[in-house]
Amino acid sequence: MARNKPLGKKLRLAKELSSNSSVPTWVVMKTGGKVRRTPAQRHWRDAKIKA
Repeated sequence: MARNKPLGKKLRLAKELSSNSSVPTWVVMKTGGKVRRTPAQRHWRDAKIKA
């Protein structure tokens, strides 16, 4: 990937990076382990970003 990216692409990649974080531990504890992962979580090898 190029070092110099257009601003729009960079913002989209940053949004995907932040949305890929896991569920906080306190949420897992509060729900009794029923909520363990975010539906929006993505693995870098399985699903690609429309950037």
